[in-house]
Amino acid sequence: MSTGDLLSIEPQELQFAFELKKQISCSMQLQNKTDDHVAFKVKTTNPKKYCVRPNSGIVFPRSTCDIIVTMQAQKEAPPDMQCKDKFLLQSTVAPAGTSAKDITPELFNKESGNKVEECKLKVNYVPPKRPPSPVREGSEEGSSPRGSISDNGAVNLIDSNTAPRSFAESQDISSEAMTLISKLTEEKNSAIQQSKRLHQELELLRRQGNKSNGGIPLIYVLLIGLVGLLLGYMFK
Repeated sequence: MSTGDLLSIEPQELQFAFELKKQISCSMQLQNKTDDHVAFKVKTTNPKKYCVRPNSGIVFPRSTCDIIVTMQAQKEAPPDMQCKDKFLLQSTVAPAGTSAKDITPELFNKESGNKVEECKLKVNYVPPKRPPSPVREGSEEGSSPRGSISDNGAVNLIDSNTAPRSFAESQDISSEAMTLISKLTEEKNSAIQQSKRLHQELELLRRQGNKSNGGIPLIYVLLIGLVGLLLGYMFK
């Protein structure tokens, strides 16, 4: 903070978050430390580049005044992001009842015997602020609940323990599915083995029937047909 007998100025260095082709603003505050009306005026070494509002005015006793400095959009960045521009803030005691319209260059003329305080302000370019990186929900144990906004604008709180609980439930479902698949596979293999044995018995019966020149008993034919129907139903 720059401190004179009349005004305190904060900050003493104007910082602009420099971006190409974009207007950038910063602010400073003047505080009147006296019981008098204090007139001020802001000058710059590059008036075409900056817009100061207000560039002059009155700070009432024991009060403050905010000033906005806007840098016009720049097409090129300066070498090494160094800026040589400077500002000069002049202040002097003004008669009571003086308004901003009454401020004239004569108030800041030292040769007229006026006490004029001057404060030089430097300009500094800083990188623009980056948006915060998103935090993955549930990434930290014991983290506070996070919220989401629904279409109707309502805020829905989401507990960070929801994700671990859902993961455990999905693991249980996967385990049950694997058990069921394993059981079905065993039943399928068992049915295939039974089918092979029945085919072998059928072949054996055919050979015995050929040797004895007789036909296959009707009960064996019915039994084999029934088993075939059951196996066909199981493999649908």
